[in-house]
Amino acid sequence: MKQMVGCWGRIALWVAVLVGVLVPGAIGVAGETDVKVGKLIEGMRVGPLKRLDFGVTRLGTLIPALVTDEDLDLRTRKTRVLLVCFDGLPQPTESIGGALKWFYESDDAAEYRKKFLLSAIPVANPDGWAARRVPSNLSGGTPSSAYPPTGTAYSDVKNPEAHYLWRFIGISAPDLVVEIGSGSSPALLVPRTGLSQLKPLVKLGPPLVATRGLASRLPRHSPCRTGPVPAVRLDDHPGRVPIRLAEIFKSGFSGPSPARRTIQKRLARSPLLIASQLARRYGHQLDSVAYIPALALVGRIRLGQLTEDPSQLADVERIVAPYVLGKKPTVPPGRISGSNHSGHLIFSELARVTGKKVYTRLAQNAANLAFDKQGELLEAMPGHVQMSDSVFMACPILVEVGELTGDGRYTRMALRHMKFMLATNLREDGLHAHSPLDPSAWGRGNGFPALGLAWCLSHLGESAAQRKPILAAHRAHLQALIKRQDPTGMWHQVVDHSGSYREFTSTCMITYSIIRGIRRGWLDEKTYGPVVARSWPAIQSRISSDATLVDVCTGTGKQKSLRAYLDRTAILGPDDRGGAMALMVTTEMAAWEQDRKRDRKRDRRNR
Repeated sequence: MKQMVGCWGRIALWVAVLVGVLVPGAIGVAGETDVKVGKLIEGMRVGPLKRLDFGVTRLGTLIPALVTDEDLDLRTRKTRVLLVCFDGLPQPTESIGGALKWFYESDDAAEYRKKFLLSAIPVANPDGWAARRVPSNLSGGTPSSAYPPTGTAYSDVKNPEAHYLWRFIGISAPDLVVEIGSGSSPALLVPRTGLSQLKPLVKLGPPLVATRGLASRLPRHSPCRTGPVPAVRLDDHPGRVPIRLAEIFKSGFSGPSPARRTIQKRLARSPLLIASQLARRYGHQLDSVAYIPALALVGRIRLGQLTEDPSQLADVERIVAPYVLGKKPTVPPGRISGSNHSGHLIFSELARVTGKKVYTRLAQNAANLAFDKQGELLEAMPGHVQMSDSVFMACPILVEVGELTGDGRYTRMALRHMKFMLATNLREDGLHAHSPLDPSAWGRGNGFPALGLAWCLSHLGESAAQRKPILAAHRAHLQALIKRQDPTGMWHQVVDHSGSYREFTSTCMITYSIIRGIRRGWLDEKTYGPVVARSWPAIQSRISSDATLVDVCTGTGKQKSLRAYLDRTAILGPDDRGGAMALMVTTEMAAWEQDRKRDRKRDRRNR
């Protein structure tokens, strides 16, 4: 393995050399540019503003924004204005920095601060800005004129900045975006669209010609499918930006934008309503026994329990009937995979809910793979392929079958397998590398261990010898994870990389694990409740009423570099994997809400 890693390291080095040949000065550019951008951002950080990274360039440079805590609350009554500067030559300090300082520190802006919030992206093209090569981004692209971005997010080799910015705006949903231009031709340019919110601004300047620029496209499109965002382009001397902003504030313009109204509606839904919307789209087949359709079916069973609707369980039993009747094998001949192991969780769930022994026997089909031909436990469950996913893929079904059958060999194997996987991938900081091929802490590669151990603890008896070490491992992992929660409430595609995209499924899995731990008493609500309070609205905002989703990482095997994880497709739309994880967390959140309502009623009776 070390030889293999060394080989890939040498290949990566040659790739870096080639990049350096193709893009002069590329080697070392990211680090130097990060330092320059960091100093710039720190110099602009006035009042309540804080740095929030939302993307990463092809050269590895972080793309930062400056926001406030109140700006992250999409329920705020204030109108949220976002300044965006792509080029900023020679320095955005005077235009963006001056505007922020005026707004947050000047007495002249005191009245505006009562009604407005101002945030900024001072350098949306950091590589080009630092190298003084704008509008180029040093990767063959021009991110100032690439909207809406085409291709797959976020792996565009030329204009990744455009993808990150477009989706960041779509999900953060400002009420107005002000694109700051060079100031060569002073004017406030307003798109002439059917967007009614822009009407108060029309009198402030001439029309903005339709181009592929950000301000031109935002009012005409729907980033993240949330809705249009009003936008204008401001070309003026940098020192006059505050004056122009004051004109906008006095014009009668106000939020919320169509995009924010959409998200506010999403945030107003109950967990039960969201789960019901998800269940209409996901959990209606089990063509093969695999974890994605199985978890969606488990979610539907739990939804039926919460709503006292027996039709959900009945339909799930209808769907799994071919396996019950022996018409289809639960374990395909000659194929051993972790996804198949965990797909058997639908049978253990049905065994508990219905009490039917046939489901226990079906669940055993996966768990029995823990034994060799002599009936002895293997070193680890087959099919783990050294990936951290396997903590979930194998351990829960072993615990479930052990508890259903009373056979302690299965639970002993669950602990053995967990220790094997932790020895393989657990990093010193408490996060999981996805595999020995690369140390990156992939988001779902950490969501799987969190979900897997929470599932085990849910079904391990309090007196089980395996409970204590599994609980210790689970708590230690969650302690490491909550330190990496993003200010928006999400967890990242690479957990400890602030520029990687905010990934939906890992956030669902980690949040589910925490809610389950609070409900079952192995996690402290005082510590973990605020974590859920941040992540739950982020999850809500990324689920539409028709159950389409925002930024679900596509299926991902072992990758060989950080860049490979950064480049995994972020799905915007319907997705079975994302839908299954969303069903799990929404039903768990709904169950927690019911728990708390019941507890409040009990407390009132006891007063």
